[in-house]
Amino acid sequence: MAGTDKRKQSLYFPEDMLNEIQLEANRQDRSLSWIVQQAWKIARGEILRFPSVNDVLSGVAREDEREERERGV
Repeated sequence: MAGTDKRKQSLYFPEDMLNEIQLEANRQDRSLSWIVQQAWKIARGEILRFPSVNDVLSGVAREDEREERERGV
């Protein structure tokens, strides 16, 4: 993402998580935004390995179809 592209976005965090992020931002003398951006950069590869909702639903649909074929429906 371009360094000059700045858009506002509201994000909602559980209070305890937000407190932890704030403590870390204070410790590093950084903004909350900077901490979250760095966390995303670090975690992105891991998160991309999660199945999407469509992948999960497709798996359920395929399983339902297989069960129907087995029952002769």
